[in-house]
Amino acid sequence: MFQKRKIVMALSALTVSATLLAGCGGSQQQAATSGSGDAKISGKVSASGSTALLPLLKPAQEAFQEKYKDVTINVAGGGSFTGMNQVGEGSVDIGNSDVNLPDEYKDKGLVDHKVVVEPFVFIVDKENKVDNLTKDQVVGILTGKIQNWKEVGGADQKITLIHRAKSSGSRATISDVVLKGAEFTDDAVIQDSNGAVRAAIASTPGSLGYVDAPYADDSVKVLKFDGVEYTAQNIIDGKYPIYGYGHMYTKGEPTGAVKAFIDYILSDEFQNSQVEKLGFIPVSKMKK
Repeated sequence: MFQKRKIVMALSALTVSATLLAGCGGSQQQAATSGSGDAKISGKVSASGSTALLPLLKPAQEAFQEKYKDVTINVAGGGSFTGMNQVGEGSVDIGNSDVNLPDEYKDKGLVDHKVVVEPFVFIVDKENKVDNLTKDQVVGILTGKIQNWKEVGGADQKITLIHRAKSSGSRATISDVVLKGAEFTDDAVIQDSNGAVRAAIASTPGSLGYVDAPYADDSVKVLKFDGVEYTAQNIIDGKYPIYGYGHMYTKGEPTGAVKAFIDYILSDEFQNSQVEKLGFIPVSKMKK
């Protein structure tokens, strides 16, 4: 009887020891799995806002999802202020914007992640003979004071201004950098995205508008501004002034897949290999 009790006690001790060892082993395994990081990033990320940033974010979305199979990212347009409104309300994880955070958004707990330099260009239809506009001429057209191409060295043809709505960060950038307080004319055709502006310009003789540089393809003609053509190097060297910064706003500090996606866009891997190919400029290349 005594011998049997010793055996039972020994078996119980072994069971407890095994349980403890299994528990320790389990914790180490969980920590190692958690520490492996990349393979365990999962979840859904929603973003809306700037259409100017879409040529950057769509390829980034595809590359990120290829790298992290358990993450789904949805990126939509709608305009910079729409993006800031939606992230402020908590209806999306990221609000993409072409503008610095306005004062009216500063009580919404938004955190700014400046991810890229966005160049903008003025475009016309391909039949237009004008190659360059001075800053004063651009301001005159945008404010409605100049209404015919013959006033700026072109044909005797009415100028049709095609641009963005007030919710657009692209419009805000042009207002800030070019107009500097002057008001846009109301005599304009309004489109809801950079792509729509480009398409309308391409098919409308005598039209003029502005788009994020990656949208300027062979269907339109890009104008020089004050005699300077747009190139990434001219922006870096301070010769071409029409640009802004692309922002990704989050409500509070991002975590999980949201943080991983923003970190990926800011990584050397993406910034150094993809940003310029996509028509943008890495923030790190701008002179202080």
